[in-house]
Amino acid sequence: MIHQSWKIAFAYIGVIVGAGLSSGQDLLQYFISFGQIGLIGVLLLGLLNAVFGKIMLTLGCYYRADNHEEVFAQISHPIITRILDFVLIAGSFIMGFVMIAGAGSNLEQQFGLPFWTGGLICSLLIMVVSFMDFDKITSVLGVFTPIMIVMIFIITGYSFIGKSHDWTALDTIARTIKPATSNVWLSVINYYSLCAMTAVSMAFILGGSVVRIGIAEKGGTRGGILVGLVVFIAAVSIFANLDTIKDADLPILAIANQIHPWLAFIYAITVFSLIFNTAFSLFYSIARRFANGSIKRMRTIIIAVVTLGYICSFFGFKALIAILYPILGYMGILLLLILIYGWLRDRKDIIMETLFRRKMLHLSLKKHSPHKTLSEEERELFHTLGDISQADTKALKEDIHDVAKEILSNTETVEDLKDYVEEHLTIDEELMHENINSLQEQQDSKQADSPKSKLTKESNKNNNTIK
Repeated sequence: MIHQSWKIAFAYIGVIVGAGLSSGQDLLQYFISFGQIGLIGVLLLGLLNAVFGKIMLTLGCYYRADNHEEVFAQISHPIITRILDFVLIAGSFIMGFVMIAGAGSNLEQQFGLPFWTGGLICSLLIMVVSFMDFDKITSVLGVFTPIMIVMIFIITGYSFIGKSHDWTALDTIARTIKPATSNVWLSVINYYSLCAMTAVSMAFILGGSVVRIGIAEKGGTRGGILVGLVVFIAAVSIFANLDTIKDADLPILAIANQIHPWLAFIYAITVFSLIFNTAFSLFYSIARRFANGSIKRMRTIIIAVVTLGYICSFFGFKALIAILYPILGYMGILLLLILIYGWLRDRKDIIMETLFRRKMLHLSLKKHSPHKTLSEEERELFHTLGDISQADTKALKEDIHDVAKEILSNTETVEDLKDYVEEHLTIDEELMHENINSLQEQQDSKQADSPKSKLTKESNKNNNTIK
């Protein structure tokens, strides 16, 4: 389970570190163009990544989201939800074809291939991977992240070990670059809003793919911290080499070429993979939004939108970033405000839901253990906790059982299981029972106001025993 939080973290990094960040072009236009003070802006960007990474994955897990609309329908007014839905769909599509353009620039700069080739390869890969199951997709999204981190550290070592830099001269060079916004502080907000628009739909889906809220919180926080670290050292490395790489479409790749052709080859492939990760996540989230749970329909939609995105990518990578990113960033500020509101409003309920799911895991572990049996009172408690959850009751119960079986399969002895529960599944029983009645009342009130919820709970009445 600890491994799962890192798996989620690396998948999140793979989603948010796309063409612009992994190539350095975003950092060049948004931060380094302001000179040395731009590096302070990059530090603040890293802080926002850590905070909102945790918020997005936790909300996705809390609501067990299948798409972004399901979460926003819970935390914002219906009109705001519609606006955000439109903004995210449009933003995801625009960012998606910018990523495809980045794939074309990447292979063109490193290998001299025609611009259309890289975008076509990326587009075909997106279509192929969409036919995989979600667990395999999550693994694909995170596989190149550690390689990218190692590459960035190598490039940073090359940029500073045994070298000195004229920071004043570099600052002067930096200020010759046209900035994306009017000042560095606006760049921080604008660019992170853009990052959130890129990440939020897939972050909700990643969070919704896990049962345990603690794992989603750790995955989002760890992923955000690593993004912040990688982005900062990448920005410092670009700044140190500005005199030779400021005009490159992919500045970090240009530095890698100065070190060694083989390093540049590996980094070019890594950048291409990260571009694919982000592009796939963006188009996949659009398809999931309109598929209504149908895998066949989702795949049909993703083929259609990727084809259209490939056509749009011919406007060019560098130009698209300069024109579209600031606009999308301003659109994303509303998204950040809604995420903060939802987090603050639901924080107490999220803490309680964490305890409830842990208790359900305790009961499921006892049910599936060959040495123990559940009492009738414990069975009733399991169903009560499932019924008052914000998540779909039937799906939550089934997933809780799957997680319990996984834990049992990974613990060899009764003592191992006991140690695991004490370390990772601690519960304040008194606090939990104090809140069950109040949450039941809240849930009953919501059900009375929601016909859909009434139908859902009515269908769950037949599920009277733990499967």
